[in-house]
Amino acid sequence: MMAAASKPARYEDLLSLPPNVTGQIVGGELHVHPRPAARHALAASALGEELGPPFKRGKGGPGGWVILDEPELHLGPDVVVPDLAGWRRERMPETPLEAFFTLPPDWLCEVLSPSTASFDRKKKLPIYAREGVRHVWIVEPETKTLEVLRLDGDGYRLVLVASDDDKGRYEPFEAIEVDVAILWAR
Repeated sequence: MMAAASKPARYEDLLSLPPNVTGQIVGGELHVHPRPAARHALAASALGEELGPPFKRGKGGPGGWVILDEPELHLGPDVVVPDLAGWRRERMPETPLEAFFTLPPDWLCEVLSPSTASFDRKKKLPIYAREGVRHVWIVEPETKTLEVLRLDGDGYRLVLVASDDDKGRYEPFEAIEVDVAILWAR
């Protein structure tokens, strides 16, 4: 006897999840993960604090970006939640007030946790490539690395890996120097 095929996940399934988890729908399947641990939250928050003033507010940088923490993205049939995402103002002049975004970002960041690393790399990166997200940063708190990826055809090309206490100008935010050590500071 064959097992009955499970029904594809629906948006209502996400809405019914408890507040202490993050739900995403990828390939019709509901994926549920615990809220980020301290290392993950520290790295994501530090990066948002670093990029926000020069790129979102134009303080010490060019401005021209909308940068958000954990936006819910509805990309085709998939619903994903990156740790950070940014849109150039010329593509998103005003931030929509809906609960989610359908316009793919220009840049996003995934902060890897042991429980989500494989999911972020194997399931979510192909969605971002399909939707034309030009740049993805992968932050790995455990190994203290920042990977900068650039969309190249159907997938991503690794542009560079910064680690531990490197400083550099990383695309698409070359206008400022980013000290990678701020991502691990406690």
